[in-house]
Amino acid sequence: MTSTSSATLRARIAVIDVLRGLVMLIMLFDHVRETVFLHHQVSDPMDAASVDPALFFTRLAAHVCAPMFVFLTGLSAWLYAHPAAGSRSASGFLFKRGLLLVLLELVFVNFAWSGAFPPAVLYLQVIWVIGLAMMALAVLHRLPLKVLALLGVAIIAGQHLLTGLRAEEGSFAYYLLTVLLQRGYLVADGVMKIKVSYPLLPWIGVIVLGYAAGPLYARGRSAEGRRRLLLALGGGSLLLLGLLRGLNIYGETLPWVAGDTALRTAMSVLNFTKYPPSLDFLLFTLGLGLLGLAWLESVDNWFTRACATFGGAPMFYYLLHLYLLLAIGLALTAVLGANHGARYGVEHVWQVWLIALALMPLLYFPCRAFAHYKRTSQRAWVRYF
Repeated sequence: MTSTSSATLRARIAVIDVLRGLVMLIMLFDHVRETVFLHHQVSDPMDAASVDPALFFTRLAAHVCAPMFVFLTGLSAWLYAHPAAGSRSASGFLFKRGLLLVLLELVFVNFAWSGAFPPAVLYLQVIWVIGLAMMALAVLHRLPLKVLALLGVAIIAGQHLLTGLRAEEGSFAYYLLTVLLQRGYLVADGVMKIKVSYPLLPWIGVIVLGYAAGPLYARGRSAEGRRRLLLALGGGSLLLLGLLRGLNIYGETLPWVAGDTALRTAMSVLNFTKYPPSLDFLLFTLGLGLLGLAWLESVDNWFTRACATFGGAPMFYYLLHLYLLLAIGLALTAVLGANHGARYGVEHVWQVWLIALALMPLLYFPCRAFAHYKRTSQRAWVRYF
């Protein structure tokens, strides 16, 4: 392959792995925070009037991770369904991979967070919701792309019309609302509680939008045309956010308020609801992500290649980093002692950043080895990681 054709292939397809890997590295800062800085809790939305700005912006940066990961999952599903030669059904692959993700969340991910099996509380979080969203996409992806795009927009923008819905606890409607839209407990009592942390409905909107964006990366698509459209969509999302959020019109349950300083005011404006993700939250995160896709396609250096390595083995990275953080948390508590409740914690946000940066090279080499194995192996199970 010539250097020109290699660069073209990297720009068209590998940018997806680059951005996926980048958001996974950003996610690491937030997960280190939950390992060694959990004694400084952040609410959702955060308390912009009192939270440490360094902690606020660390958490804010991590907001981009889940939406772009789900969006890129949908986009990658379109690429899977439309290989270089012809097309193929993605239904079986999406359903089986989605089911695998749900099982991983229930068993391996929950254990990694709690260090106990079974945990006292079984949290249904991001891997669970990605799995269910993929299973939904296994059915929905057969719709025309324009219908999918409209459906995604309708779900994301229209969800706030449903926020007033209530149902009697224990009824079928209550469980349905809890799974789809309202964060809460499916089982609130007993030996093991079960809590939905990531309500599903808005994430279905995100994944179908990702699938509908797939043709942007079709062979023969003009790179410049793709870049212009991504810039328009990303910039348009942020402009719409500026209008809705600036005037406190619609799209976020928590209005922004003027703070004691300009910084506190800016923090209030940028303080969005993640659980479930509000319209403003998704305009902000997906808008930035689309601009990132447009920019990163023309960037090729050691850092973007490292990001692509992480992004090429996403589930392997996810499980590896959680278990590494579990081991680190247990080791720090055993060696240095528990200084915040039952665990050891650091005192400053910069220490969280330093630990996350130090872990990146430790995670890189196993991910590089697995990514190479994934590219060269003929084993079917490897595709699911």
